[in-house]
Amino acid sequence: MQTENYRRWQIALLVAVCIVMTWSWIGAVDRMTWWLESFPIFLAMPVLALTYRSFPLTRLSYTLIALHMCILLVGAHYTYAHVPLFDYVRDHLHLQRNDYDKVGHLAQGFVPAIIAREIFIRKRVVNGSGWRIFLVLCVCLAISACYELLEWAVAVAEGSGADAFLGTQGDPFDTQSDMFCALIGASAAQLLLSRWHNRQVQHLANTNAKQGQPSLA
Repeated sequence: MQTENYRRWQIALLVAVCIVMTWSWIGAVDRMTWWLESFPIFLAMPVLALTYRSFPLTRLSYTLIALHMCILLVGAHYTYAHVPLFDYVRDHLHLQRNDYDKVGHLAQGFVPAIIAREIFIRKRVVNGSGWRIFLVLCVCLAISACYELLEWAVAVAEGSGADAFLGTQGDPFDTQSDMFCALIGASAAQLLLSRWHNRQVQHLANTNAKQGQPSLA
């Protein structure tokens, strides 16, 4: 199903992520924090490479994945509590903290929601739209919970050395608000992008069918 335009789009996204990654690594505030914040990218890239031919995703999914990677890399470069733009927003609006990490957790729900939705549709995991919405939310909350458990494990292992990675900024309810942001992101993705995503999934199925490949799997 890989048309020339589709491949060019994938290459453009890969190049963009590599450029941002290079910038993020050069002059990163803390190398250990950089690795901790960026490790999801190094987990995702091999999976995307291995499924590139057997289960290519829609253009929307790849674009969102690339955007999420860039969000992670910006946070890894500055640490989430010190991203300059959100320092400005904090000071200008007289907020108590730099909220860039909330952008990351919104994306942590928004992007996996579309990926999970695509897998559910194409693999026919669940057909009813209501159940699909519910299960996608469950998947995104599970991912968010796993990430919070990882943060807890790093905090136990590193003590105060993990402060930059945790980015709690003194908020005792940071874990709960992070998971709530992921829930909002997952809900928003399904509310805003479902119709657009459906068209892309159907286009993918039609292209596969023309080339004699399985229509959805």
